[in-house]
Amino acid sequence: MPQEPAIERAEIREIRWLDGRDEPEEVPETPPVRVQFNPQTLKVNYTNQKAGGDQPEGSAVQFVGRGTTKLAVDLLFDVTVPPDDDGEPVNDVRKLTEKLFYFMKPKPTDEQDKFVPPGVRFLWGSFLFDGVMDSMNETLDFFSSDGRPLRATVSIALSQQELRFRFNEGAGASAGTQPQAEARAGDSVQQLAARQGRPGDWKAIAAANDIENPRNLTPGLRLSLTKPSVSVNAPRVSVQGSSASISTPSASVQTGFGGRGGLSGSLG
Repeated sequence: MPQEPAIERAEIREIRWLDGRDEPEEVPETPPVRVQFNPQTLKVNYTNQKAGGDQPEGSAVQFVGRGTTKLAVDLLFDVTVPPDDDGEPVNDVRKLTEKLFYFMKPKPTDEQDKFVPPGVRFLWGSFLFDGVMDSMNETLDFFSSDGRPLRATVSIALSQQELRFRFNEGAGASAGTQPQAEARAGDSVQQLAARQGRPGDWKAIAAANDIENPRNLTPGLRLSLTKPSVSVNAPRVSVQGSSASISTPSASVQTGFGGRGGLSGSLG
């Protein structure tokens, strides 16, 4: 069986800007926050500062300042899922989310009575975003019998005072890497497939990934989503005198779902 590719998790790291340097550096004293589940989407917004152009005969639009780039991310945390690293299990999800709240707390500077928020780096594969955390919204949606919050969705918004694309040059997918999706708590295969825009493929996804119970997926489970490839040979037509015969060959279907099971069939 082919070895599955390692899943790289997104991380939030503290950074700082030093005088005389264009690029920030990471703060080694602050351990990175590794997300429990990778986000489904990343929303990036680019905005220019402009003035004028509001009146029909007014002045033309002018750019009057530096633009801004913003990043919005939703992250899921669930303490009912066993940790996949050496971390100790916790019984309150806020013990995980408070690590993100650290980036909302202003830090003192060398100047008296002046505080600034810590710099934030969001890093996931080749995606890199440096800025500060503007907001953090936490939704607690699952509780234990004694009232302890067990699951939370955290929405964070980061911003930087420039328009810029940045890439993590050290990251890169290996050849043959196939698209995958991560199951959320309470997910079924049908729900996961619908979230990926492929609701009609859920049975094929379940079969190709050897899912015994498609109604209840383990949170954090990665399912391969490679689209099936279909190859059909053209019919062969032979004509002899006044009669003709048509021979229709079989069509083969291969899922290409990463070697973990598959579907095959024939038409004819």
